[in-house]
Amino acid sequence: MGFKDLLIWVKTSLMSQKLRAGLTIAGFATGMAAVVLMNSIGESLRMYVLQEFTQFGSNIIAITPGKTETFGMGGLLKTVRPLTLADGVYLNKQKHIDFVVPVVAGNAKVKAHNRGRYIDIIGVNSHADKAWKLEIAQGKFLPNDELKSPRSFAVLGSTLKQELFGNSTALGKFIHVGSQRFKVIGVLAKKGQFMGQDLDDVVYIPAATALQLFNRNSLMELDIFYQPGLTAKEVVAQIKPKLINRHGLEDFTIITQDDMLSSMDKILFIIKMAGAALGMISLLVGSVGIATIMTITVTERTSEIGLLRALGCSESQVKRMFLTEAVCLAVVSGFIGYLLVFSLMLFAKMALPTVPVDINIMVLIGVLLISALIGLIAGIYPAKNASRLTPIDALREE
Repeated sequence: MGFKDLLIWVKTSLMSQKLRAGLTIAGFATGMAAVVLMNSIGESLRMYVLQEFTQFGSNIIAITPGKTETFGMGGLLKTVRPLTLADGVYLNKQKHIDFVVPVVAGNAKVKAHNRGRYIDIIGVNSHADKAWKLEIAQGKFLPNDELKSPRSFAVLGSTLKQELFGNSTALGKFIHVGSQRFKVIGVLAKKGQFMGQDLDDVVYIPAATALQLFNRNSLMELDIFYQPGLTAKEVVAQIKPKLINRHGLEDFTIITQDDMLSSMDKILFIIKMAGAALGMISLLVGSVGIATIMTITVTERTSEIGLLRALGCSESQVKRMFLTEAVCLAVVSGFIGYLLVFSLMLFAKMALPTVPVDINIMVLIGVLLISALIGLIAGIYPAKNASRLTPIDALREE
């Protein structure tokens, strides 16, 4: 029997039991689609998180008050010495450091005229726009004022400006943040979101003023942006001993972006593998369906097998025919699963345009090969049973 004849026989066999074959294909296709989707969702989530964390640049080191190993909760507990604005100025003078941005954040009510809303207030310095890649749509960013007594200026996010002032200009007007009054000197261009937080619905004020507003004696964080070409370890080795000498002890925690992304990457990789494992379970369930239908097929088509054997088909030919049928079921299921995956991915891209939703071509090829292998394994036992039937016994079954 030639290969073409073999395919015709498989096609005729599957078409004679359309409902049964269709249900088997649907079950296996769902399992295959689950594997690809779980892998793609995990990889897309990984890429989305990494993209979110690197949108402010890749050469970043964060310093928080409190030694994590000692105090356990970083800047949430009282430290021996606060992380101050002067520390930021000192570090900014070190070699290979481009910008140091002090960060103080909190939530307060912002009012202008008869409009008000509770939003995030972020205290920074004059370098924040360049360091964090904030674009100015109108006016200018915070000026480089006196360290401890800056002027009460504010820069609004685009969403906040629209909510407070509508289509009228905000420059030169005054807003109240908590109990303090600020003059608006700038409006930012749209920035989007970061891990679910709207970066356009914020107001930027001087860090020293934010410390007073939220009654804090320590910065929440110092963001250090170092020059390209250096590694985070080199920069940490440079600034850590100097900050220890300045504070008298290591009462701070240094977090490099490399360490943070590495830890995040490991967590997301585990999530991706767990999702793929769940999909593989669905694929194995589908293989049970193929094995079941092939076993039933052998039982129902005993007389057909006897006729084939009587016409001269050898055991290996009969075995090959049933194995080919099982593999074809798996491969057809794989292609239908592909159509299901591509349809869902297209819908996801339309519904979530900002989230990277991609399919790894190697995963597609790998899953299809695994589908064929599972179909082959699932069909071995039924095919062996079919090939062992003698012509006389098989024909007698009729």
